[in-house]
Amino acid sequence: MSTEFQDAHLTEVKPLVEKEEAITRLLPDFDVQEQDVETVHGSVHVTMCGTPRGNRPAILTYHDIGLNHKTCFNPLFNFEDMQEITQHFAVCHVDAPGQQDGAPSFQTGYVYPSMDQLAEMLPGILKQFGLKTVIGMGTGAGAYILTRFALNHAEMVEGLVLINVNPCAEGWMDWAATKISGWTNALPDMVISHLFGKEEIHSNHDLIHTYRQHIINDMNQTNLHLFVNSYNSRRDLEIERPVPGINVVTLQCPVLLVVGDSSPAVDAVVECNSKLDPTRTTLLKMADCGGLPQVSQPAKLAEAFKYFVQGMGYIPSASMTRLMRSRTASGSSVTSLEGQRSRSHTGEGTRSRSHTGEGTRSRSHTGDGARNRSHTDTRIELTPNSASNAEQSSPKSMEVSC
Repeated sequence: MSTEFQDAHLTEVKPLVEKEEAITRLLPDFDVQEQDVETVHGSVHVTMCGTPRGNRPAILTYHDIGLNHKTCFNPLFNFEDMQEITQHFAVCHVDAPGQQDGAPSFQTGYVYPSMDQLAEMLPGILKQFGLKTVIGMGTGAGAYILTRFALNHAEMVEGLVLINVNPCAEGWMDWAATKISGWTNALPDMVISHLFGKEEIHSNHDLIHTYRQHIINDMNQTNLHLFVNSYNSRRDLEIERPVPGINVVTLQCPVLLVVGDSSPAVDAVVECNSKLDPTRTTLLKMADCGGLPQVSQPAKLAEAFKYFVQGMGYIPSASMTRLMRSRTASGSSVTSLEGQRSRSHTGEGTRSRSHTGEGTRSRSHTGDGARNRSHTDTRIELTPNSASNAEQSSPKSMEVSC
């Protein structure tokens, strides 16, 4: 089928609050509940923004090491474009044990939960707030935890947005590098090198200073060290690309993989993409973006997230623009691919989806309440993922550059 490209422009929208303030403050337009939830593996701090709706999932976030839900996700959720989404969904922010602001040190002898155990805490959180299903959004360690949760409880997860996810266990060379680095560098430096790429560390001094000060002054160093050790001791997720007729471990829900082009996690995210179902997975690479896309490029990530949830049959009336793609250092251009993936939306609880792969996806955008839509509207380049030696007729994952 023919492919139609159209020029479009991404309107620049300024954040609702100043940059440093946006990192830690959440806009007060929501009904906010904070509580410590007891789970099968201990207590965890949870912040619920908005009122859950029985006919839709909530957005559940999980942060990376060295961060909590405020420093990891407030710059994104405070951004104006995200208000279109948060008015339709409750948002459940999970802080890993001992990582929230003002967290006390754990008692002597406390054994920090493993990554698998942190994932097993989430069903208890959903039960506590009466959530049936969620759309997960995680970064780094949080992305790993949400992926493990989705593998173990597929019926609870409708979709995943995974930023800087690494599906593999830490290799022995990484382990050795971490140990040597631990002898020579302070914990904040180790965390900064995990969160940001070398280029970003050397060029974006204000951002790095802000997060370094947060790690030093706001995070409980003992608790942070335990969380870092837990992440570095993670198991391989053992996910495999589906093969017809063979039972493999893989994610059953739509997945949006996100990584900045100068992020230290680029190789890990590309590898994860190669292991997932190409008919359910979109890889978004952000140009001129470092280790925290939700902080440095909230407009692009908010736009991609809108397409993602729209492709799942939600927020049909959301105003959509096209993602911009930087082609050169001096300018940028943008295109959108109207492929052939058809989705119909007949009611809040009745949605049909087709995953046919190879870009044969069609959708229409009309002013009616019922419209066809797909998160792959953000497609700019359709390329095979790293399994490029497969037969030409095999499904290809969706790759977006912006």
